[in-house]
Amino acid sequence: MTQTQNTQTPNTQSLSTTDADDVALKAKHAAMWAMGDYPSVATEVIAATGPALVAAAGIGPGDHVLDIGAGSGNAAIPAARAGADVVASDLTPELLETGRQAAQAAGVALRWEVADAERLPYAGGEFDVAISCVGIMFAPHHQQAADELVRVVRPGGRIGLLSWTPAGFIGRMFTTMKPYAPPPPPGASPAPLWGDEAHVRGLLGDRVTDLVAEKRLLTVDTFADGAAFRDFFKRTYGPTIAVYRFLADHPDRVAELDAALAALGDEALVNGEMEWEYLLVTARRG
Repeated sequence: MTQTQNTQTPNTQSLSTTDADDVALKAKHAAMWAMGDYPSVATEVIAATGPALVAAAGIGPGDHVLDIGAGSGNAAIPAARAGADVVASDLTPELLETGRQAAQAAGVALRWEVADAERLPYAGGEFDVAISCVGIMFAPHHQQAADELVRVVRPGGRIGLLSWTPAGFIGRMFTTMKPYAPPPPPGASPAPLWGDEAHVRGLLGDRVTDLVAEKRLLTVDTFADGAAFRDFFKRTYGPTIAVYRFLADHPDRVAELDAALAALGDEALVNGEMEWEYLLVTARRG
């Protein structure tokens, strides 16, 4: 299989106002995730999450797999290493290009395609497995993304999701940033809700069976102190960068957020390690 990248962009002609607004929102999201250096987060901090999801979903040779919100391939590349036929989809072309280069260096082949998690360009039942590793959770309209996730999996096929929990470290980081961030777009839901079991069960409903949800901890030993965590995320992580850009003309607010994020990191550090909680969900399409 050759590595290809679908770089098609939505057709904005003859769109309704709602559709045009959605295109603008998605363009803003794509630009946000292109800020900084998210691949460094994926490889230096959360690398273990991708293989954990691939193992939990039981991915292996012969599986046709879709990774939704694949980013630079944190889960897609391990899935390809496991022998699966993988499509890595994401809203942000820059992340896919980084992933394509990483896959090539690793000697694995998969497809890299620009796709909106809320409007996936795939046929119903096309995939044996659909996964998302801290990806689909950032689609603003949760039910729409969940409907698409279920739609593209064949009956009896598998779903695997790994999402930061609201009460875990990353969920608390978003709570810390919220008072300093611009208001969310109308109808958007907070990303960490995908880390709440009841919320995910409600999104998937009776269309899935054998749903298993388990909270796990990711051990992070990357940061010497809270300030080091804060500065790394200010440099690499799109959502954090976006909040600081929003505050650019308010140095007093920047200083407040600096202190709050450093304090959050210091509180989480115990003997040089942080424990970041995530929810791992597996299910079968009914």
